[in-house]
Parts: sequence; C-alpha cells; structure tokens
Amino acid sequence: MTPEVVLDALQLPAQALIAHRVPKTLLIENGAPTAADKRQIEAGIEELHWIATLKPTTVGVATYTDDTREAVELAVLILRLRAKAKVARLVELIHRAVPYHLLLLTQPAMEAKPGGLHLSLADKRRSQNEKDKVVIDGDLVQCDTGSLTEAVRERLIESLALVRQPRTNLHALYRGWIDTVLAAKAAAITGDFVPAADAGHAQDRAVALNACTDLEGRIASIRSAAAKEKQLARRVELNTQLKTLRSELEAARAKL
Repeated sequence: MTPEVVLDALQLPAQALIAHRVPKTLLIENGAPTAADKRQIEAGIEELHWIATLKPTTVGVATYTDDTREAVELAVLILRLRAKAKVARLVELIHRAVPYHLLLLTQPAMEAKPGGLHLSLADKRRSQNEKDKVVIDGDLVQCDTGSLTEAVRERLIESLALVRQPRTNLHALYRGWIDTVLAAKAAAITGDFVPAADAGHAQDRAVALNACTDLEGRIASIRSAAAKEKQLARRVELNTQLKTLRSELEAARAKL
C-alpha cells in the first residue's frame, strides 16, 4: 500500500490540496528538541510533503473551539523515510511540530519494509503552560497497515473517505478518522472490521485496545521470566499470573 492509495481514498476536494514540500530545516527548528533528533531528521527523512489542508473554505466543515482545544484546520502529510530511520521517533516529532490535528501517512524505505504504510493521528489541546501552543493530548493513534489482512485494508481505505466522516465540525471529522483507524487495529485482533456505532462504542474500544497492548506486554515479560526461573515455586507463581493475565486479555479482546 502506498500513501497515494490512501490519499485517493480520502476523496478530498481539489481546493484542499496544496502539495507543498516541507524543508527539513523548518522541521528541525520546530520539532527537534535534541541534537539526536536533529540528526535523525537529517538522516532518516527522505522527504515530507504537506498534501492538504482541510478547513471551512476547502471542505465546508465548521471549525471547533472549546475551553480545552480547537480545530480550525486539519492537515494531511506524507512522510517518506530512508532505510535506517527511527520510524516511531520521527512520527512523534512531526506530530509535535505541526500545530494542527494531523493525519500522517508514513512510508518506510522499501528495503526496510516493502509495501508498508504507517497511519498516525493525535488529538491535541491547548498547552496549559505556554500560551498559543498546542500539545498532543494522549497517545498517538497508529496503525501499521502491513499487519492487516487484505480485506481489512480494503475496509479501512473505504472507511477513511471524507464523505464517510462526521461533518458537524472539524474536530468531529478528525475523531471520525481516529475511530476508523482504531476499528482497523481492533480488526487486526478480531478479524472483523466493525465501524464504531457511536462515540461511546469508539471510546470503549479505545480503552480495550490499550488494555490489550498493556496485557500483551505484561504477558510477554512474565513468560520470559518464567522460562528463565529455576525455582519451582516461583515458576508456579509466574504461571498462575500468566493464567490470570490471559483471562484478562481474553476479556479485553471480547470488548473490541
């Protein structure tokens, strides 16, 4: 899958498209807090393009403002990486550097991950400490499309279309994209792509997905410890913990 496939599926109006290349120097100035980050931007990024801007005048959807956040425009960017790029860190840096709600389509180098495409989004809110700045609110919502079945990828692409998103305001539209990506992440576990029935369903699924990730990590850690443990009593204790965590994981997956 390529970024262009997803971009075509979004069905954005022509007036929203800008296709502007973002210089690395600009990204370094706004999104590189450490020297290591600056080096990673220079060495890891092949190119970064600002593809589209969604705002009332380009998509006919109203802005959103409350006491915590605002969504006056949404951005769609394509990031192409080189072979040794640290994907997770570069994706985070770009989400932190762009002051708008962002849909980022990241394409790893072909030799690193042939055919792979990484989708990421992040809700944002006003900074409590720095006036006129925004910060990421919660964790990044990310999906590696290479881990999905062909059927789920097709459903994901179809469901990302602009016409399928809420149009109450730009924040609701963006939440629609987030919920769509979360549906794909759930489908990677369940095998079935099920769009969220409502906001409550979407929130419950997000909580369940976080629980699954946490439990899977704890299970892997305890399984590794049990394999190395030489004392029988301790091994029995660890296996009991594993049984409990697996039951919790099964319950979390049932909520997806």
